[in-house]
Amino acid sequence: MSRRRSLIDQAVGNGRLTFRRMEQADLEQVIAIDQKSFTLPWPVSSFQYELAHNDTSRCWVAEVEIEGKRRIAAMAVAWLILDEVHIATIAVEPEYRRMKIGQKLLIAILKDAQASGARHAFLEVRETNLAARKMYLKLGFEEAGKRPHYYSDTQEDAILMNLDTIDAALLEWLD
Repeated sequence: MSRRRSLIDQAVGNGRLTFRRMEQADLEQVIAIDQKSFTLPWPVSSFQYELAHNDTSRCWVAEVEIEGKRRIAAMAVAWLILDEVHIATIAVEPEYRRMKIGQKLLIAILKDAQASGARHAFLEVRETNLAARKMYLKLGFEEAGKRPHYYSDTQEDAILMNLDTIDAALLEWLD
């Protein structure tokens, strides 16, 4: 068994983890993950728009298959604009957290973005979301600033995080 397969097995038991583009049929599960994960979840119409109308959008899911049953374990929406990829949202189903599925999904997004010409990545994250900030730092992102009172529900600041260079060396290191 390969090292990579072994890591996936550790993350989902005896199941299989697949990263793929989000489909319309995934929306019910994606929206449920979003609502469980954020105090300001996206409206259904936003996901529908990203899937059907936004040419810059890259919508992703991490799908777990266990004993023939498939389930969305994580989701993300990224925007590819020129040579930048902006991670607009990323979330993991609560029962699959702390299994590195979100990290693996983000790496898959960065690989896809780099293959499509992206050289930089950025995102905003709640200042109090220490687990996410730690993951982003581990992947090479740096804290670059703040957006004061960015989140309207709590007036919490957003931390701006940048990944200055997405290149083959980084992606090899991340693997």
